[in-house]
Amino acid sequence: MMATSLYETDLYAWSQRQVELLRAEDFVEVDWNHLIEEIDSLGINQLNEVESRLIKLIMHLLKWHYQPEKRKTGRSWYLTIVHQRVRLERVLGKAPSLRARLPEIIGDVYPSAVKLAAAETRLPRTTFPSQCPYSPTQILDDEFFPSSE
Repeated sequence: MMATSLYETDLYAWSQRQVELLRAEDFVEVDWNHLIEEIDSLGINQLNEVESRLIKLIMHLLKWHYQPEKRKTGRSWYLTIVHQRVRLERVLGKAPSLRARLPEIIGDVYPSAVKLAAAETRLPRTTFPSQCPYSPTQILDDEFFPSSE
């Protein structure tokens, strides 16, 4: 079976075959185009995961901050904030270069977090600041929960 057709029919088997070829230093048989594509997608997947976790985390920090009366009705927001911080730290541990990009990534995802927070709280989007009010350090800090004061 050709590498390209294996790539299209069984990505796992294709990847294992590419590993075998690389270990054997059989560089002629390596499916370079797809290998480059897959390596690129690995980085994109990690960035997407960081973005996704930040959107959810910032959204819940905003809800915590701007609807303090709702904090007392359950532990859901608190647990979501804790869970997203744990997962985000794990991803950043595996991709530490993304930690240095957090200010940029936060700026990119903040409008999405505001959109979701506004939809869930039914508060107008203008309730929330136009720029993220939390620093990367605060966002990742297990002890940080924004005050509504």
